[in-house]
Amino acid sequence: MATFLYKLGRLAFRRRHFVALIWVALLTLAGVGAASAPPAGNTSFSIPGTEAQKAFDLLEQRFPGASADGATARVVFKAPGGQKMTDAGNKATVQKTVKELSDGSEVASVADPYTGHAVSKDGTVAYTSVKYKVSGMELEDSSRTALKDAAQHARDAGLTVEIGGDALSAAPETGATEVIGIAIAAVVLVITFGSLLAAGLPLLTAIIGVGIGVSSVTALASALDLGTTTSTLASMIGLAVGIDYALFIVSRYRGELAEGHSREEAAGRATGTAGSAVVFAGLTVVIALVGLSVVNIPMLTKMGIAAAGTVVIAVLIALTMIPALLGYAGRKVKPAGEKSRLLGGGRAAKKPARTNMGTRWASFVVRRPVAVLLLGVVGLGAAAVPAASLELGLPDDGSQPVSTTQRRAYDLLSEGFGPGFNGPLMVVVDAKKSADPKAAFTQVTDDIKGLKDVVTVTPAQPNKAGDTATITVVPNSKPSSTTTEDLVHAIRDAGSGIKDKTDAEVLVTGSTAMNIDVSQKLNDALFPYLALVVGLAFLLLIVVFRSVLVPLKAALGFLLSVMAALGAVVAVFQWGWLSGLMGVEETGPVMSMMPIFMVGVVFGLAMDYEVFLVTRMREAYVHGEKPSQAVVTGFRHGARVVTAAAVIMIAVFSGFIGSSESMIKMIGFGLAIAVFFDAFIVRMAIVPAVLALLGRRAWWLPAWLDRALPNVDVEGEGLRAHDARRPDPDEDREPALA
Repeated sequence: MATFLYKLGRLAFRRRHFVALIWVALLTLAGVGAASAPPAGNTSFSIPGTEAQKAFDLLEQRFPGASADGATARVVFKAPGGQKMTDAGNKATVQKTVKELSDGSEVASVADPYTGHAVSKDGTVAYTSVKYKVSGMELEDSSRTALKDAAQHARDAGLTVEIGGDALSAAPETGATEVIGIAIAAVVLVITFGSLLAAGLPLLTAIIGVGIGVSSVTALASALDLGTTTSTLASMIGLAVGIDYALFIVSRYRGELAEGHSREEAAGRATGTAGSAVVFAGLTVVIALVGLSVVNIPMLTKMGIAAAGTVVIAVLIALTMIPALLGYAGRKVKPAGEKSRLLGGGRAAKKPARTNMGTRWASFVVRRPVAVLLLGVVGLGAAAVPAASLELGLPDDGSQPVSTTQRRAYDLLSEGFGPGFNGPLMVVVDAKKSADPKAAFTQVTDDIKGLKDVVTVTPAQPNKAGDTATITVVPNSKPSSTTTEDLVHAIRDAGSGIKDKTDAEVLVTGSTAMNIDVSQKLNDALFPYLALVVGLAFLLLIVVFRSVLVPLKAALGFLLSVMAALGAVVAVFQWGWLSGLMGVEETGPVMSMMPIFMVGVVFGLAMDYEVFLVTRMREAYVHGEKPSQAVVTGFRHGARVVTAAAVIMIAVFSGFIGSSESMIKMIGFGLAIAVFFDAFIVRMAIVPAVLALLGRRAWWLPAWLDRALPNVDVEGEGLRAHDARRPDPDEDREPALA
């Protein structure tokens, strides 16, 4: 592989005009597609194989035209102090609002609070439910505007009015912190390379890669039902890995220049060696992201595949566009050890030999491996302790910031009707096989009334055929509580007995039941997914490192870092530690998909640093150094760059903590803290300590396995044989220090 990539790097360097033209054309094509495509909305949320989804599909079939998947809005009214919603003036205002809401072309129905028993017992709060013919993703802006205008007219009449439901769902905003993250990345690159131009190359190529990836996602969003979260995730991961991959190749290029190679030769060697590490690091990320499809949640699958596509683009750009841009840059990109004139360079870089920080740190770890190993493991173990209290759920209006109308509507409904009113359960009774459907409906209603934590059970509402009915159940507890979850299971358990008696099937659905089923599905899929992703990557790393213990150590180190990161997420988003600093206005359960998502993404990113750092150690060991010295050599060449890459990735992910959407905020924080733990504790401390303790055993591989594995030559050993067979390049060699 090293020889192939070496030739690719030299070709891209020589044919830089052609390479640049191809990538600019792809960016233009993707941009035009994104500009002409219809806008994306919130992706539809279906969970195949769950009872809640089965009930939802049954409603679509048995209640045609009911717009079961249509957007909903709850307009909540509160009377001024000392008044009631039943007062003549307030009642007239509400009825006028109901009439105004009914005029929309996309509105399916609007319920009158005074005929639908939607006024609280104390008379201070009332609400009307608005049902739309289309989903929230398809709802036109004019319908949202009409909804807001109707609410404002009621406010002008003196009422407090708030709006809940999914009809007002908006695209998340990331704010200025995302830009700050990119600015920090730029500063780190300038410090690392000592050159504005060299620092700009990774940023430029990463932005081009993300532009192509996100524009492609945007262009396909409507056709493939991709939500706004999908493109946000693709940009987050694509930007981080794009900068890192380019950083490693540019850094290796400067090192090759310092050894006296011509610029074309240096570009080829950098692509052949660092580029090989980029390919395998990218493969681990892609495996982890595409592997999310095994969970069988369409939204998660689409997010993973879109992000994986952006990573593939980042790898291809690093292997082709970086050598091409290095060709354009010429002598402006200095050899390692030199700075540009703007940053104080322009003079000879030769100085008395001085060990760098990476060498000094690695030498310390090699001398004290046991102490460093214990300290790292104990520290990560302590950070992981909060993960034992992990509570999972999906965000609802109750997790929104208190500044939003959705959250205020949620609080008003809780105040007027009880906390469970925000998460009603819909029970669907399929009595098509029952001899007496009406008796079955009555049996189900009576049995549910006898369960604990039930406040209200509405009478069964049958369809026209009379073979299916819906029953609304209002719990006594809030939607995200374990008590409500127990009630859902209790209804389903009661349904088993009812089916034996009446042949009617009882299904529980609604947003609350869907959230419960999603959490359970994700929990059930976590360990199979972990085994699949870690297993495939383990095999890949055996091929890369030609060792059994090094990949095993990499996997165990990842488990430590991901558990510590989950502990930090629980501490901030569930317990509320540092919540003000992170902009978390409301604590609560951790998003259900967070553990499995972090396992996938963090594993891929963790293996980046493993590959980049340990391949330099492997390279030194293969070339004859002792194991302990190879560790030091790997750090001398790689620690500075890996540190810069980690800081950049942390900065990029931290930029998304400023998002207005809780899911994006949590993902940004979780990935940033996970990279910190993995890069600076696992890879920089635990890995060299373990390798120092293992010695030559670290690179042990059974002879039969060594013969069976393909030789991918990540270390660039094949380039030495290639050099012996080829004459010097026709380009004149330049001195290492200009």
